Amino acid sequence: MLAVVAAIVFGLGFLLDLVGVRIPGGFSGMTFALLGLTLLALHQAGVGTASIRSGYSNWRGRTRR
Repeated sequence: MLAVVAAIVFGLGFLLDLVGVRIPGGFSGMTFALLGLTLLALHQAGVGTASIRSGYSNWRGRTRR
């Protein structure tokens, strides 16, 4: 989910930089690029994921026959 938000932020930052618009309050294209990089770093760190072992929930419950 954070990767999708980061892609949207990168796209918005790219458009702002392309047009040369600066939002009042100090937000520019570089601000959105740095925010997107922060969101990607959080995504890679595992923030916002449901569980680390979500795929292994019933692994030991199965028996061979």
